[in-house]
Amino acid sequence: MKTIIERIDAEQMNRETIEKAGRILRDGGLVAFPTETVYGLGADALNEQAAGKIYAAKGRPSDNPLIVHVADMESLTRITGTIPEKAGMIAREFWPGPLTMIFRKTRAVPFGTTGGLDTVAVRMPDHAIAREIIRAGGGFIAAPSANTSGRPSPTTAQHVEEDLAGKIDMVVDGGAVEIGVESTILDMTVEPPMILRPGAVTREMLESLVGKVSVDKTLIEPDSRKAPKAPGMKYRHYAPKADLTILEGDLSRVVEEINRLAAEKTAKGYKVGIIGTSETAGSYSIGNFKCIGTRQDETSVAGNLYGILRDFDSDGTDYIYSESFSTCGIGSAIMNRLQKAAGHRIIHVDK
Repeated sequence: MKTIIERIDAEQMNRETIEKAGRILRDGGLVAFPTETVYGLGADALNEQAAGKIYAAKGRPSDNPLIVHVADMESLTRITGTIPEKAGMIAREFWPGPLTMIFRKTRAVPFGTTGGLDTVAVRMPDHAIAREIIRAGGGFIAAPSANTSGRPSPTTAQHVEEDLAGKIDMVVDGGAVEIGVESTILDMTVEPPMILRPGAVTREMLESLVGKVSVDKTLIEPDSRKAPKAPGMKYRHYAPKADLTILEGDLSRVVEEINRLAAEKTAKGYKVGIIGTSETAGSYSIGNFKCIGTRQDETSVAGNLYGILRDFDSDGTDYIYSESFSTCGIGSAIMNRLQKAAGHRIIHVDK
């Protein structure tokens, strides 16, 4: 299969490109497109055979549910059952945006899209190109991240090409994404609502609107080191080819230990990568240091995370050592993705 790649500008939308993408989706094909979080791999969510092509192209486990992307609130009535009052409040505040909500599904949504579950995950992206493609494709587009399953998610069209060229019909190149980590997933079938995956819409933001919001205890919290249990979270994700280890604790001791480990591996002939911040940029004496952003603005860290992991792949790095980050706000999403990428390989330097 030859993958069509077309560049598009959100400010001056090329209707021919949008319509071409829409035709492919309506015909049961696969189209990768940008959202504000990461690039998504789209297929008609109501076509079970089309959804199956996503699993095949990504090498994705079939019990890992797909998120259905919509372009307007009216679409919800076709694919969801009762919409709780809190969900309406949250949608009015955070849609379009980087938030996915889980509802009871209707018969319109095949089990092949939901991974066999009787619930459906729904998101309305805050990206003009994405919403136009969703409308052109029929209004209900299943779109997980457009990468090989388990690899770092794509934040540019070039990342999509690296993983999926020749496996999908089209890539719509809308430039680099804005946020860089996947959407928050909020389960609205339980009370209080429960966060199953942290993202840019944080627990604090949700609780300021609707009151108590719980967090799946398998996710990153100060009192929990358990492996994830939520659907789609039990597999190792976002992983570079190198062995990644996270170091937690006092930052000065983290730097000291990373330097020691980097020297040890380098002496044995291995290529070492280091993930740090602008605050520690001058602190590493050996290894390939990459600055992921600043601790003063952790949105910069989120935006650079997957790109840096892919850069280390291109460099042929054998071992990566990363500083850890706060678990407040979007830091929860950053650490969730880092822990998954590392296979929960963590060194606590204070111990």
